[in-house]
Amino acid sequence: MNQDLTLLGKHSAFFTSPDEAKLEAFPNRSPQRPYIVELDTHEFSSLCPVTGQPDSCHLTITYSPADKVLETKSLKYYLVSFRNFPAFNEQVVNRILDDLVAAVQPRWMKVEGRFGARGGIRLTTIAEHQPENRPR
Repeated sequence: MNQDLTLLGKHSAFFTSPDEAKLEAFPNRSPQRPYIVELDTHEFSSLCPVTGQPDSCHLTITYSPADKVLETKSLKYYLVSFRNFPAFNEQVVNRILDDLVAAVQPRWMKVEGRFGARGGIRLTTIAEHQPENRPR
């Protein structure tokens, strides 16, 4: 097992905000090949900064790894840290993209958040890192 992974295989407490959370990665065993990783959850939530009400979201993270691959337990803990984090939906999606790019420096990455409807309007935010490198 990779010695740099501190959460995998251990009982850990959840982080209380994304500022405290730790994203971990391990070496890509196939860096010569462009391929896609898709991570998908229906259980993401954050808080509306105006009303304090929870915003639920179907979140999809799609990326093409370069030298590092995102470790999924650290991702789960990172995403849970948003449950009590007040931010607008667009801000949340862009923050997740920025944090993930900093952690794994992918060839390409896309984060898509499909938030639950409010007042009859569903909001979807899509943010991309290096769209010119998107595998075809």
